[in-house]
Amino acid sequence: MRSSLPSRSLLTSVEVMTSLSSPTALIAALTPAGDPGSKAQARAVVDVLRRSAAQAPAEVGRITGLHRAAEKAANVPVYVVDRPRFQAANRELFDVMIGESMPQVSMGRLDLGAALAFLSTKVLGQYDPFHKRLLLVAPNVLKVEKELNLDAMDFRLWVCLHETTHAVQFAAAPWLAEHLHKLTGTLLGDLEEHSEGSAQRFVAWLNQALRGDDDTPITEALLDEAMQETMAEVSAIMALLEGHADVVMDAISPARLPSVRRIRAAFDKRRMSPTGLEKVLRRGLGIEDKLAQYRDGAAFVRAVVEQVGHAGLNRVFESAEMLPSAAEIREPERWVERTAAREA
Repeated sequence: MRSSLPSRSLLTSVEVMTSLSSPTALIAALTPAGDPGSKAQARAVVDVLRRSAAQAPAEVGRITGLHRAAEKAANVPVYVVDRPRFQAANRELFDVMIGESMPQVSMGRLDLGAALAFLSTKVLGQYDPFHKRLLLVAPNVLKVEKELNLDAMDFRLWVCLHETTHAVQFAAAPWLAEHLHKLTGTLLGDLEEHSEGSAQRFVAWLNQALRGDDDTPITEALLDEAMQETMAEVSAIMALLEGHADVVMDAISPARLPSVRRIRAAFDKRRMSPTGLEKVLRRGLGIEDKLAQYRDGAAFVRAVVEQVGHAGLNRVFESAEMLPSAAEIREPERWVERTAAREA
């Protein structure tokens, strides 16, 4: 996985599929290559993203006070990739997270491939805490900055700030990846055990969603109460991590990133404006829940920082017991009170 932009040769294996009725052809259809631009543009975006990723750790350390973790994050390998390579890297990530426990009824390996294909066209970057690498999806960055008419240099650094914040988080909390792994394993094990009838429940949910008759989250449609509690714990952690990254990327000085406020306004507007099939897919793949995590997590982080500063917030990285619950994400003062009592 060396730094690169879309190459026609990379797509050969999926372009030779015989028909859209085949499973792999469906995945291919969901993974358009993206426009790499000219060779000069391709080289430029790779160079700028790599430079931005190199600059980001120091900025994150300055904002958060997590200087030692930022120094560790500065040594994380950075890969500027195309969509197929991002999809392949995500498969490796999911292989670590789910192993052989992927339920075969409600969401099989094929469905996972289609989901990853769709996500590979939307995600700008990702930190993989299990392989300890940072991925930046060049064609998606190019697409968004062109669509929103953003300053390319500013936007690329802004994206790198978000993803690098995740690298800093896991460097500050070296126990966190394994903690998430265990929670995910518990959830998937329960899902496998209770998978009977889940396919039918998913089809019923999808039919209702397509007609617009039901706003029930897919997790409630497929998971029992105990599984929903585990999911809530995972979601609270993800809300913290995503919200923290959003707050950090917006906290950079306008002197360093002049168009940061315009980028945020344009990006949020785009996030909230899905249409047609994408809207349904976003719900089905949990992307709407992900957007809620950004909002709720950012509100939690801002409230905690306002009360106890970044130094107080950084207690979340000390141990699993210091992580906020789903209730505390909604009511940050409860987390501040609880963790202050533990410190006392």
